[in-house]
Amino acid sequence: MFRTLGGGDLATNGTKQIHPHAVTELCEDGGRIYAHALRAGRVSRADAEAAPCLMEFALLHPDPDDADWLRPVPPAVALAQRLHPLEREIAERRRVSIELADVFEPFLALSARATTPTHSITVLEGFDRINAALDLATAQCQSEMLTVQPSGRRLEHTLVQALERDKPLTDRGVRIRTLYQHTARHSPETLAYVAQFSDGKVEYRTIDELVERLIICDETVAFIPTRDDRQVALELRHAGLVRYLIKVFEFMWNRAVPLSTGAPYETAPDGITDIQHSIAKLLVEGHVDEAIARRLGMNVRTCRAHIAKLATALGSGSRAQLGYLIAQSGILKQEP
Repeated sequence: MFRTLGGGDLATNGTKQIHPHAVTELCEDGGRIYAHALRAGRVSRADAEAAPCLMEFALLHPDPDDADWLRPVPPAVALAQRLHPLEREIAERRRVSIELADVFEPFLALSARATTPTHSITVLEGFDRINAALDLATAQCQSEMLTVQPSGRRLEHTLVQALERDKPLTDRGVRIRTLYQHTARHSPETLAYVAQFSDGKVEYRTIDELVERLIICDETVAFIPTRDDRQVALELRHAGLVRYLIKVFEFMWNRAVPLSTGAPYETAPDGITDIQHSIAKLLVEGHVDEAIARRLGMNVRTCRAHIAKLATALGSGSRAQLGYLIAQSGILKQEP
């Protein structure tokens, strides 16, 4: 059922005629008949039946001299009738905006005199607010963006969002450096995303272990998640915190392997791969399989397969013996 959008009634067999469009969307018949009425000075009721909206919107009114005819309301009059309430509403909104400005003016003055930033750390709750803040920061980024992306299956729509956010950056010459975990080398979605950026200003490296996501724009603002479901994040604009996070990033970057150089899982002279060295270190620290898999960005089955190969290489027959043999082998003294 359509709702009434105009003013007058048009009786048709005793029923009120209702129309599905507003006066700002005057139908083709309505425009044609109204134009004819303006040119001729009037239009018959029979002809106007094709566009009952003209009566609904008070663009036609009965001819006082002949009930079979309708006369057009001058467009200047019709326009003024519709503009008047809008102008009243605009005036009211202006009055409210002035009152709001008066209310906040003393607080704005206090804020301007403050020497300590009041928004150095902002809590962002919900994906929409987090993404809006990221979009604003990347839109304002002019020099370099640093990102840390721990591995895990990245959903296609997430990569599409990242592409829509990052592509404009590279188009205006911003440098991007991204750290993934080694397991990202086996993710078709991640590799397809990386393939979209062939510019030398975009660099990708991988490392065995990352802690959490991190995004830094222009050494000015950083974003970190605060919950595992990533529904809450912190926007950091404290200069000291941002500088510290940049140093953390550079520390990991210098130990990472360029994505373009091939797999980092080459077997070392001792028969143990880099990833197995990382697993050995975490095993000795007492981590269980699930925790090791999570920290290295792989599934538990893959992690256990590496543990089995490590046990074979060291000649271990049990989990307890494996820890002892790792400690005795000296492999943890080597730099992975």
